[in-house]
Amino acid sequence: MSNLGYQTLYRIFNSSEDISCERVFLPDDKTLKSQKNKSKIFSLETGRALSSFNIIAFSLTFENDYLNILSILKLANIPFLQKERTKSHPLLIAGGIATFLNPEPIADFFDLFFIGEAEENIEPLLEIIRMEHTQRKWVKPVLDKFAKIDSVYIPSGYKISYKSNGQINNFQAKPGYPDTVKYSAAKDLNLSPSSSTISTPFTEFSNMALLEVSRGCPRHCRFCAAGNIYQPYRLRDKKTIKNEIQELLNNTGKIGLLGSAVSDHPELIEIIEFISENNGLVSLSSLRADKICDQTVSLLKKSGHRTFTIAPEAGSQRLRDKIRKDLSLNEILNAARVLSRHKIQNIKLYFLIGLPTEESTDIDAIIDLTKQIKHAYFNEAKNEKGLNLITLSINPFIPKPFTPFQWSSYEEVKILKQKLKKISGSLKKEKKIKVTFDLPKWGYIQTLLSRGDRKVSRILLEAFNNNNNWTKSLKETDINPDFYVYRKKNFNEILPWEFIMGKEKKEKLWAEYNKAIF
Repeated sequence: MSNLGYQTLYRIFNSSEDISCERVFLPDDKTLKSQKNKSKIFSLETGRALSSFNIIAFSLTFENDYLNILSILKLANIPFLQKERTKSHPLLIAGGIATFLNPEPIADFFDLFFIGEAEENIEPLLEIIRMEHTQRKWVKPVLDKFAKIDSVYIPSGYKISYKSNGQINNFQAKPGYPDTVKYSAAKDLNLSPSSSTISTPFTEFSNMALLEVSRGCPRHCRFCAAGNIYQPYRLRDKKTIKNEIQELLNNTGKIGLLGSAVSDHPELIEIIEFISENNGLVSLSSLRADKICDQTVSLLKKSGHRTFTIAPEAGSQRLRDKIRKDLSLNEILNAARVLSRHKIQNIKLYFLIGLPTEESTDIDAIIDLTKQIKHAYFNEAKNEKGLNLITLSINPFIPKPFTPFQWSSYEEVKILKQKLKKISGSLKKEKKIKVTFDLPKWGYIQTLLSRGDRKVSRILLEAFNNNNNWTKSLKETDINPDFYVYRKKNFNEILPWEFIMGKEKKEKLWAEYNKAIF
C-alpha cells in the first residue's frame, strides 16, 4: 500500500471523470477464515466483488508475489490462463518493476503488460479503452488494438520456439505487433505529484508521508536492477519538492524521502532543513556511506534517526571495484566515525555473497571489514558505550535482467550456506555484532522467477497447487529449474526479456560484463 507507484496510478485513474479505481489486496488467512463466502475477494472502497470490475491492474514489485497473483484470481473465480478467459472476464493488466525486468514467467496469466513509468505514458492505453466503452456499456477491447502503443506488451501476440538445448530459438511477433517493446520513462518528474495519496494506519510507514525526490541512479552498479532500468537519472527540483512538503505537513509530522539515490540529490541538506524549519521530521530510504557527514547525521538524528545503514556490498576493494560499488575503505570507516561522534547506537551493514569473481578471500574481507567498522566506531568514541548493535544483513546475489550480470549464474545453494556459516561463525563471539541473512534456497527461487521464460509459469502453477511447497513442485515438474538458475548465459542466445531492450542496450551491458569478469 505504501508503494508510491501504486498510489500514483490510483491518483491518475481517479482524477479522470470516467474512471473509478478501487483497491484490492489479498486477504490474510485470518480474514479468509472469517468470511462466510470464501470464493469472493472484495474492494476496500465499496466492498465490490473483484470479478465484477471491467479491468484488474496488478502492481508487481517483487517476484515472490507471483504466487499471490494466482491466489487473488482463484478467490475471484477468474481462470488463471489468459487463453482460458472469455470476453465476459475482466481485462488483466500488470505493471511494476518486476514486469519491467522480465514479464515472461507470468506472461500466460495476463492480457497485457505496461512496461515502464505511467505518469506521462498511460493515456494512450486509456484512450483505447474509452473508445471501446460506448453508451455506458463495457466492451472488452480486442487485444490487437493495444499493439500500436509503444510500451504495451501483449504476450499472445508473440510466438516462441525453442532449441533442443532449451534456449529460445525465435521470439516472433505476429503481424501488426512490434518486434520490440519500448520501456517508457517519465521525462519530467516535476509535472505530476509523487507523494503519498492515501493515509492509513494499516500499512508500513503508516506514521509518515512518502515523497520521491529522484528516480534512477547515476552510479550504475553492475549488480543493481533499479539503477539500470530507471534511466536516465532524474531529479525533482527543489521548488516542486518544497511545495509538496508543505501540503504533506498539513496531514503528518514526518516525511520519508525516497529514491534509489536519495543522497545524490544536490539539494538534499537544504530539503531536510526545510522540513525541520517547518516542524517536520525526516526519514531517508537510504544514504550512501560517502554521503554520511556531520551535518546530515545531525539533522537526521534530530528527526529521530537511531539506525543508519552502510552498504559496502562487498568486503574487499577488489570486489567492490568489480561490481562498480564506488566506495573506498576510508570512506566506509569515516562513515563509522561520523556515526560514532553523533552517538548513533545502531548500524546496519549490507553485503552480497556469491557475486561474480568472488573468492574465499572476499568472504574473509567481509569479516575483517565488519571488525574494522566496529573498531573505527570505538576508537572515535574512546569507549564502547555508545554502540548498541551492528547488524550484518547478508544476501545472496541474484543475477537480474537489464544488468551487466544478467549473464551470470546464481551460486550453488550449498556453497552459499558454507559462506554464511563461515561469516556467522567468525563473528559469533564478537560483542555487539549480529548476523542476519536470507536463506539461499529462497534466492534460488527468486533467480528462477527473475530469469525464467514462459515455461516457468508451469512451475508457478505447480507450486500453487502444492500449497506453495516449492521443494515438492520443483521435483515434480518436467522443467529443469537449474537451467535458469545455475547456467551462465552467452551473448548470442536470445534472453527471455530481450524483446524489451533491443540490441544496442544488450551490447553495452555485455561490454560492462566483460570489464567485470576479466
